[in-house]
Amino acid sequence: MSSSLRLVPVTSDNVEAACALSVRPDQSELVQPVAWSLAQAYTTPDIAWPRLIADGETLVGFVMAFINVQFAPGTPDDPFRSGLWRLNIDSGQQGRGYGRFAVEAVNDELRGRGSTRTTVTYVPGAHGPEEFYRKLGFRPTGELSGDQVVAERELAQPA
Repeated sequence: MSSSLRLVPVTSDNVEAACALSVRPDQSELVQPVAWSLAQAYTTPDIAWPRLIADGETLVGFVMAFINVQFAPGTPDDPFRSGLWRLNIDSGQQGRGYGRFAVEAVNDELRGRGSTRTTVTYVPGAHGPEEFYRKLGFRPTGELSGDQVVAERELAQPA
């Protein structure tokens, strides 16, 4: 993994390249395309935090966090949560540590905003990302969000 990895905002200069990013065909049913995510970010700017994953000058993926959302609004014991909303690593760039970098960068952002845990949802199944998230410390909560598994991870505060 390169030391020039960083998250960059989506701008008018890179939005076309962002929308050209695509996951492997066997993953296309597991995550929405980047263009869909950007439309959601545009319509929910109060909770969405979209970023591109860059390695040097090359865009290798897209990540979007959600900030302070209730999964079941109106339920008295439903806490506000923050976490990973989308992760798309371009099909030709997978297996190089970019996903791990993006998840940890989102966790750093959330930690900086005062979060003590992070949440992710994912579609279960043979080609799904469950094992990837387990390796990063996420554990299923037993909840579902629609047809997706809800998993959480504690965020240790920096020393």
